[in-house]
Amino acid sequence: MDKSHSLQAAVQGLHLARSLADTLQIVADGLVTGLGYELACVNLVRTDGNLVVASFAGNPAAEELITGRVGSRESWERRLSMGEAWGDLRFIPHTEGWVLDDDDVPQWYTDGPAPSAEDEWHPSDRLFAPLYTRSASGASRGELLGVISVDRPLTRRRPTPDERRDLEEYAFQAAIAISNARLRANMQRALVRQEREQQALRASEESFRQAFEYAPNGMAIAEMGGDHHGRILQTNDALCRMLGRPASAMRRYSFSDLVHPEDIGTLLRTSAEGGHAELRLGRRDGTYLWTSLRNSVVADADDGPRFLLTHVEDIEERKHREFELAHRASHDDLTGLPNSAELHARIDARLCALPEHGADAAGEPHDNSYLGYDDQAAPPHTHVWAPVREDDTHGLALIFFALRDFKAINTQFGHDAGDSVLVEVARRLRQAIRDNDTVARYGGDEFVVLADDFGPADAHTAAVWMQSQIHLPISLGDQVVRMHAGVGIAWAQCGTPPSDPLRAARGFAS
Repeated sequence: MDKSHSLQAAVQGLHLARSLADTLQIVADGLVTGLGYELACVNLVRTDGNLVVASFAGNPAAEELITGRVGSRESWERRLSMGEAWGDLRFIPHTEGWVLDDDDVPQWYTDGPAPSAEDEWHPSDRLFAPLYTRSASGASRGELLGVISVDRPLTRRRPTPDERRDLEEYAFQAAIAISNARLRANMQRALVRQEREQQALRASEESFRQAFEYAPNGMAIAEMGGDHHGRILQTNDALCRMLGRPASAMRRYSFSDLVHPEDIGTLLRTSAEGGHAELRLGRRDGTYLWTSLRNSVVADADDGPRFLLTHVEDIEERKHREFELAHRASHDDLTGLPNSAELHARIDARLCALPEHGADAAGEPHDNSYLGYDDQAAPPHTHVWAPVREDDTHGLALIFFALRDFKAINTQFGHDAGDSVLVEVARRLRQAIRDNDTVARYGGDEFVVLADDFGPADAHTAAVWMQSQIHLPISLGDQVVRMHAGVGIAWAQCGTPPSDPLRAARGFAS
């Protein structure tokens, strides 16, 4: 698994824990498995303001030694004001950090030789990522929740700017997960108290009402069972603001009326008791908001009707960030085009696993491929992406472009100029394709166009046109260059891996 996928999996794992303790441990584990640090520690702010080592990952001996130990808020504030500010991160090099060796913050010392390079990680370097609560929009930070401490990057180097941004992003998501875990824990404790205080029902109802009304996230009570199952009976102000709908209007709906059409199946598969789903709910202005729904069942009295209590959390920003991480894993950073892995996936999505009719598993035609089939041959099947065998047959064309003399551009003008050429070629190919076609960057100076429903003449005409666009002059400052590209065309068919036609087209283009 590459680093971007590991980071994406670590971020997604933060929001799957069922308790605060599990969340804290997942945060620490994700720093080791997803971000590439040998040691990671989560220090959580207690009610008295001091910070306790709440979770540790990477070294069982260190975990046993310092988990549960407390460092004063004053010592931590000192740490967060020293060293170098890397965005929200705080890096204290070994040249400054020696003054902290004897304070009361629990620490684990690692041995190792002094670094030989300036950017090499020193055993006494320190790197911290503060965790803050966030406003509803996520734009401004609030109080300090805790501090992540990491040590010994696997690269043995100080983190690069991209690695720093990944740690900042992870800390941002970890703070959200910890805040939500605390909220869920508080709600669960409130519900437990309510069960234990049935004899003082009036006081319990008032406590529940306040928890419901003033909860920072959306809350709703709906009917459970009967002809009106799921109909919303009551909402809090937070949910009304979230969806831009007044409470009086919300009582006309059930969640199935508000959910995005593509997410209705997810809603229906969510169990009433203890159910959880991530889906989109419709706002009054016609847009949709990504939310997390958690269900529980409450009873009006011991023998009274039961109602569905739904906790609704706005996860729009988290989903946006997850989509960004997924996009980074499947697209080229320079040109923004799909990368080779995404190209293989898109070819696979258009083909089925069975060989085309009239062909064996190796793709060779049977003797009777156009005259029917005998009892021994596999029956034919119809597939829209049939391979091309006749002039009037249309299929899935792979048009491969290999830039000529691209290395000379890098040599003569430099790599920045080479990057500019690749970006311009990508732009021209993107403009030259149809809406449903794909252009991908396959290699350093190689591009592939995936074109649906093309015959041989169509593919040849399109390839010549795209090649002519690549040949147009490209300005590099006060210089003008012309790129030339070799072209190869191959055809994808059912039952063959994407690498086969790609290899064939690449051979034609070289």
